[in-house]
Amino acid sequence: MIDPDELARLEHEVDRALDRGDGSTLRVLGYGEISLVLGWPLDQPRWACKRLPPFPSDGAADEYAATLDEYLVELAVRGVHVVETRVQRVAQADGRVAVYCVQPVLPADEMAIAVVRRGGEGADRLLADIVDTVLGVVDGSVGLDAQLSNWALTDGRLTYFDVTTPMLRRADGSEALDTGVFLASLPWLLRAPVRRFVLADIMERYHHPRTVVLDLAANLIKEQLDGYIGVVLSAAGGRVDPQLTDAEVRADYRSDARTWALLQSLRRADRVWQQRVRRRTYPFLLPARIER
Repeated sequence: MIDPDELARLEHEVDRALDRGDGSTLRVLGYGEISLVLGWPLDQPRWACKRLPPFPSDGAADEYAATLDEYLVELAVRGVHVVETRVQRVAQADGRVAVYCVQPVLPADEMAIAVVRRGGEGADRLLADIVDTVLGVVDGSVGLDAQLSNWALTDGRLTYFDVTTPMLRRADGSEALDTGVFLASLPWLLRAPVRRFVLADIMERYHHPRTVVLDLAANLIKEQLDGYIGVVLSAAGGRVDPQLTDAEVRADYRSDARTWALLQSLRRADRVWQQRVRRRTYPFLLPARIER
């Protein structure tokens, strides 16, 4: 989707930004929990390039690409329309591999958040379609992160694009993805306890239709669209057990906000430690404080 030389130029710009500890020269389209979404070219982006934490080798990058391809196939089989996605990579000087999930940039007015902000029947129908998709797709094998910011309405068709984390499980219940990629941006001392005590519960949420719909509804508060929580609850009414309530949605949002705020604070503290004490380049660009 993007010429390898162009992707190498983007990676060079990322390296410069990391050296400075300042991403202001990049075209940042968004921050995921494990990825940084960059627009390229900088002046008029045609591609959304989702940069993952560096992989230790080509073999590890190959495993990730194969898992993502498998996830895309499974979503298609289950009727989920996903924006065209390609995994591309750039070799780094230290032998690691920078991996990008590359997608075309979608028009701003097609993003699901923009559709809902416009209101009317279109907003209600889009949210109901997301709920229908979740209830028809999510199970113990395939998960979705169904937050509104991960969808678009392209040519009138519900389209999913947050596939950077392939939520796919094997027959024995193990994650197909090496979950170490989730931990790379955490301070080193936290990685083992998070892997042991937290990560499994986080992943489990995305494999139950009820908690995926709960997360969709709760995230509307962050987007200042909580007036639509009732639309989501109505669409899920009688289809999840126990039935979701407004109070549960708001409590879930508060809990989630506290968790992610804590993680971001720890990342910022680690950045200060790495840059000012150890005099090392901090290998991630972090968002400004997120208002929740």
